[in-house]
Amino acid sequence: METDATLVAAYRARRDQQAFAELVRRYREPVFRLTLSILGAGFAGDAEEVTQEVFFRVHGALDSFRGEAQFSSWIYRIAFNLALNLKARIRYRAPHLSDDTLATTAAPAGDPVDRLTLMAAIEELPEIYQTALRLHYWMGSSVEEIAELIGVPENTVKSYLHRARRLLYGMLEKKGSKDG
Repeated sequence: METDATLVAAYRARRDQQAFAELVRRYREPVFRLTLSILGAGFAGDAEEVTQEVFFRVHGALDSFRGEAQFSSWIYRIAFNLALNLKARIRYRAPHLSDDTLATTAAPAGDPVDRLTLMAAIEELPEIYQTALRLHYWMGSSVEEIAELIGVPENTVKSYLHRARRLLYGMLEKKGSKDG
């Protein structure tokens, strides 16, 4: 199996579209997961658009990729920044869910007020903590996967998760939630 560096070199040297297609194949799902974790569950369509924009930008900028970082770190940073930019623009837009989706989706167990309180508290956390929590708990990513996606050491991810949980606990306790 060819390395990312080999594929990047092949694309840069010969405009090898198969090499670029392989990079897309390798990174499409992780880039989508990262953008979705930043935007939130109701924004899958927007996450797909960001994912496409990431690969459009990567295609245009691959010649300027200096290789000082791993290709994966570079592409995840592009995805992270584009998703954050979009999130800032859509912050007050409600996610689109069709009536069929709403009608067929079972309500989660537990008190709905507590769930809303928890979701509101998560939105108050620093962006990086929100992303780490969503990747870990909502998308089931391991600490190792999260570290690669957001470009930090594994111990830093563990710290983010610990701090996020501690902050959430404090927020929920102040609000009198049963989850706090």
